[in-house]
Amino acid sequence: MVVLGLLLIGAGVLFILAALFSTSGTASLLGAHLSAQTIFLLGLASGVAILWGFSISRVGVQRSLRHRREGRELRKLSQRNARADAVAARSTDDADD
Repeated sequence: MVVLGLLLIGAGVLFILAALFSTSGTASLLGAHLSAQTIFLLGLASGVAILWGFSISRVGVQRSLRHRREGRELRKLSQRNARADAVAARSTDDADD
C-alpha cells in the first residue's frame, strides 16, 4: 500500500510539474490544446491523486507498525510459554523421582 501511495503522489507531482513547465502562456499541455476548464479539472485530479496517495501511504505504514507490534508481543508470549513449559517439565520430572 505504501508503494501504491508513493506512485500516486509521484504521478500527481509529475503531472503538475509537466503542466507548469510545458505551458508557455498558451493553454496547451504536452502538445494538446486544452480549455481553461479542462486544465482546472486536470489540476484538481492531480491534487486528489496526491492526497489519496498520502492517505494510502499512511494506512500502509500504520498497518506495518501494527503487524510489527503484534509480532513482538507474540514473540514475548512465546518465550514466556516456553519458560513456563520448561519449569512445568522440570517439576514433573522431580515429582516422578
